[in-house]
This record gives sequence, structure tokens and C-alpha cells, in this order.
Amino acid sequence: MKNMAVICTCILLFLGGGLFAQEENELTEITTRLNELKPGKSRFMMRGYAHSGLEIYENSSSFVGGSFNPIFLWQQSDRLLFEGELEVELEDGQTVVGLEYANISYILSKAAILRVGRFLLPFGIFGDRLHPRWINRLPTNPLGFTHDAQVGPTTDMGVELRGGMPMGTGKINYSLYIVNGPTLNEGMVDAEEGGQLHYANYNDNNKNKAVGGRLGILPLNNSSVEIGFSGQRGKVGDTDSEYADVTATMLAVDFSMVKNLTALNSVLDVKAQWNQVSVSDASYISPEDPTGTTEYTFENKSNAWFARAALKPAYVDNAVLKNIEFTGRYSRMTLAEGAAWETDQTQITFGFNYWLDWRTVIKFAYQINDTAADADHGEGGGRTTGLTGGGAEEAAGGHGEPSGNAFFVHWSIGF
Repeated sequence: MKNMAVICTCILLFLGGGLFAQEENELTEITTRLNELKPGKSRFMMRGYAHSGLEIYENSSSFVGGSFNPIFLWQQSDRLLFEGELEVELEDGQTVVGLEYANISYILSKAAILRVGRFLLPFGIFGDRLHPRWINRLPTNPLGFTHDAQVGPTTDMGVELRGGMPMGTGKINYSLYIVNGPTLNEGMVDAEEGGQLHYANYNDNNKNKAVGGRLGILPLNNSSVEIGFSGQRGKVGDTDSEYADVTATMLAVDFSMVKNLTALNSVLDVKAQWNQVSVSDASYISPEDPTGTTEYTFENKSNAWFARAALKPAYVDNAVLKNIEFTGRYSRMTLAEGAAWETDQTQITFGFNYWLDWRTVIKFAYQINDTAADADHGEGGGRTTGLTGGGAEEAAGGHGEPSGNAFFVHWSIGF
């Protein structure tokens, strides 16, 4: 009997152990399946930039800035991402908060990312890559690349497919997007603004969508040179208005080069971009006729371009000189000849920067502005109705700047 009891006990322990192992395996399998259903580990990061400084004009001077741009980044899973940027600045004695962009991205593959929302358009390289204060090597933006004087888009609402891939010894990157597109100012409220385009619209004014994209070619295996080609086209007039079929065609070419100059123990950084915006023919109310019954037309084509070079002796032994960067830029903006807002402006900006670290810089620059006068538009040259901002309004956080030459001292930091 004792032997039989021992045998029965061993059998029960064996069966119990087997059932326990089976339950443990089933629990492990359930846990694994639940983990597969989870969206992934959520990660958060905040970046951004800020600036402040002093601006001295021929007839005025002012401390400016005090603004900052926080950038929020979330990684919801290995493929799902979110990014958004706010702009907090002082304007007319009040604190103004604006949304620069906010979008969701999904990584489809190593060569393709789908992005939806409000995003920086890859129309050239300035708006998409160079506009942050600490990345822009000068205190101001080039002519035609500011909020008040804009030739070409910078941000918009829509959907984009972007990515990159190797090609031969080099590589390419690409972007294809569909967005709301700009709207046409028909001049009904202010005749002097007839024919201008307004960008970065939250709501479209017609059923048509603007289609655009950019192709970047990096021919060298070290990616030190990039040439980009951008384009965008779409209707800009209001639906059911006489301007419903007016279209805007936009083109851009950009160039980037970063090269080590061994003989000078320095790094040379060159950036350039050319934008052209062409709006199809239309007639607008003449601002010269107070009755509002006379119309006029003009070739609605505008251009803006800049070329900028920066030289930093980063490899010299001197601890002070290696942190100094010498920089200069030439820019020009030509707005629709014959329009009430016609203008032809050039700008030369040069100076030097002192880098406290790799993303904190103090900029010293002198800017020379030149606006060509047009006798046909009366004394003072062509009227530009708010399109004369030479770029300092971008740095100062305001809209518009005093005319004439200027000296800037700006402190910018990226974080």
C-alpha cells in the first residue's frame, strides 16, 4: 500500500507540473500577443530656438526679439511621428502665439515617408531648412523670403510623400505634395493689392488643389554638394468669381555646398536659391481711378533670389579665431512690372558671427538696401503695399522695417 501511495503521488506531481508549465506557456503567448497589439513606446522631445538683439537704422534704433520657437516632437511608435512648432513673439506691445506647423508622419519604408497636416514646404531650401534663427547665418532673411515680401510658398496644409535613396555614387531626395495653395488678392478691398498672392492658407478658396514637389540631387559620395529643382502649380482665384481660372505657376532652383578648404584650415558653406512666381493674365481695378470702374492689366511675374557664403576657420589652433565665421549675402527681389505694387530691390548684407558653441551664435552684420525708383509711379518709386520688408521684420518679430541701411547685433540659440 505504501508503494502504491508513493506511485500515485508521483503521478499527481507530474501531471500538476505539466499543467502548470502549459498554463505558463499560454500566459507567455498571451502576453506576447498583447505586446504586439500595443502601438509602441511613446517618446517625447522638445527642441527649438530663440533670439534677441539690437538693430540700428539711419534714423532709429531698438532692442528687439525676446521671441522663441519651441518645437515639439513625439514618436508614438517606430513608424508614427508627430512634430509641431509654435512661434511666441512680441508684436505691438502684445504677446502673439502662432502655429508655424503641425503634422503627422508615417514611415512607409526606408525610402518613403507620408506626411499630413501643416508643414514647411520643400520649395527650395531656405524655408524648409535655413530659416531658423541659429541656422540662418545672418540676422535677416533675404529679400522675397519674408512674411511681408514673399515670392514663393513656405508653409501650407495638405499631404506629402517624401524620401530619398542612393543613386550611383551619390543619392537623391524627393518630395511630392498636394496642398491648398495660395489665394489671389482680387483687389476688391484695396485696389493697390490686386494681383498679389497670399500664402499659408488654412482654408482653400476653391475646389482645386496646388500640386508641387522638389527633386534634390547629391552627385558626390560625401554629399557635400546638392542641387534642387522645385515646382508648384494650381488655381488661385475664388470659385464662381471672374478669377476662378487664374493659375499660379512657381519654380525654384537651389544650390548647397559645404567644403573643407585644407589650405585655409577652414570650412566654406555656400547656399543659393532662385524663385519665380507667374500668375496667369487677369484684369484688376485700377488704383488710379477713384470711381473703381477702370481696369488695368500687367505681366504678373515676380522673382527673388539670393546667394550666401560663409567661411569659418574651424581647424586653426587659435581658440578665438576658430569660433569666428565670416559671412555675406546678396539678394534681389523684382515684383510684377506694371503693377501698383511693382518694385525692384537689392540688398547686400555682410558681417561675422561668433559661435559660443555649435548652436549658440552672436551675429554682427551691416545691411545695405537699395530700391530702384520708377518715375511712372510718382515720387518715391514703385508702391509695394507692404511688400517692402527687407527681412528684418523676420528677425525682430514685427512686420516691416525702417528703410535705409542698418546695423544688427543678434544673439541666437538653438536648443
